[in-house]
Amino acid sequence: MQPTGPGQPATAPDDPDPGAPAPLLPLPLALVQVFLVSLRLGCTSFGGPVAHLAYFREAYVQRLRWLTERDYADLVALCQFLPGPTSSQIGMGIGVRRAGSLGALAAFTGFTLPSALLMIAAGYGVLALDPARFGGVLAGLKAAAVAVVAQAVWHMGRSLCPDRTRLTLALLTAATLALLPFALLPPLLIALGGLFGCWWFRQQGREQVDAALESQPARPLPGDDEPATEPAEPAGLTVRGVHPRIARYCLTAFFSLLVGLPMIALEFDSGWLRQFDSFYRAGSLVFGGGHVVLPLLDRETVGGGMVDPSAFVAGYGLAQAVPGPLFSFAGYLGTVMQMDPTGWKGGLWCLAALFVPSMLLLLGILPAWEGLRRIAPVRAGLMGANATVVGLLLAALYHPIWTFGVPKPAAFAVVLLAWIMLQGFRLPAWLVVIAAAAVGGWLL
Repeated sequence: MQPTGPGQPATAPDDPDPGAPAPLLPLPLALVQVFLVSLRLGCTSFGGPVAHLAYFREAYVQRLRWLTERDYADLVALCQFLPGPTSSQIGMGIGVRRAGSLGALAAFTGFTLPSALLMIAAGYGVLALDPARFGGVLAGLKAAAVAVVAQAVWHMGRSLCPDRTRLTLALLTAATLALLPFALLPPLLIALGGLFGCWWFRQQGREQVDAALESQPARPLPGDDEPATEPAEPAGLTVRGVHPRIARYCLTAFFSLLVGLPMIALEFDSGWLRQFDSFYRAGSLVFGGGHVVLPLLDRETVGGGMVDPSAFVAGYGLAQAVPGPLFSFAGYLGTVMQMDPTGWKGGLWCLAALFVPSMLLLLGILPAWEGLRRIAPVRAGLMGANATVVGLLLAALYHPIWTFGVPKPAAFAVVLLAWIMLQGFRLPAWLVVIAAAAVGGWLL
């Protein structure tokens, strides 16, 4: 089975007659079922967001038959549209279909728990390491991070910047961030890129909407206790969803926290509030998946003096070796914080702050998605915003990833070795990270 690319519909199942749809369980049992299936995926889903799409399709569409191919493609399109961790949001959306609004929480907890525990443990490990004895291993992890981010920039650039206009927009964004390293600049540039896209790509946006409506006509989504006006699924399958009232509450909470948290954190001198504000803002404004959160978290944590730059880069290398979402990197950052809360309390606190906005936004948007996807300026704006995201990641590749990951020629040799393993031999990222750490311990 081939992995499904970002924003592309899932391919047809291998079995043309996959059987009858899976019936829904009573709500308490459905919540347990969603958690256990998500937990299994969280323990076995290596390879990043693109690979996660393939794992999800095999489990939810082909094996469990919780949703159809068309439903899965629609959900992938929505989560590519929203800021936040794409694969985690897809899992949350499937949890909503099986167990209502609480299903999103069950799916998030199951999928994130394994990688979160591993990253918090990694934070304690990095704090306990003696740099004199294990400095080479940490240097190898930093070199692996350089190769992984460089590969992400390469592939995202080819996908999201296919023409001169978007390539120029990405390069201008990277140059601006290199010259003006302000914490609030990345979200501002994303917004400006989206506005530019609304104007420059307006014709392409209309064409995308026409093509989408022609191939997949819009249809309503049911609420928690409101049946759809038309059968949205094959006979015999009932679909749970988000009640419109809950959706309104979630959207109100999302925007209230996004606007109000900076003012509250400024008014009260509290490390807890400052951390939650920084991670919430990063989780609210990151488009493009796990790797793209890197520059936003760097500006908020390293730029804000909360995390040591070397520990940041080493932790990002470690994040490539664990299954589940890359956003679990927040658990590591909270653990190695240089201000309270720190340790496991800081890890869980920062992890929650990074994921809360994506959950609120998904629950708020789900009932309105069928209307939003027919708005041409929305699609056009995303084309510009996505190009800006590539520029953000390119700037992060230079600082802090390159500046702290390649301090001497031997480290550059490890970067090249890791790049050959990733790009030339197509080895999984977790294996490359382990190899780079071992080579770093010997060579660096």
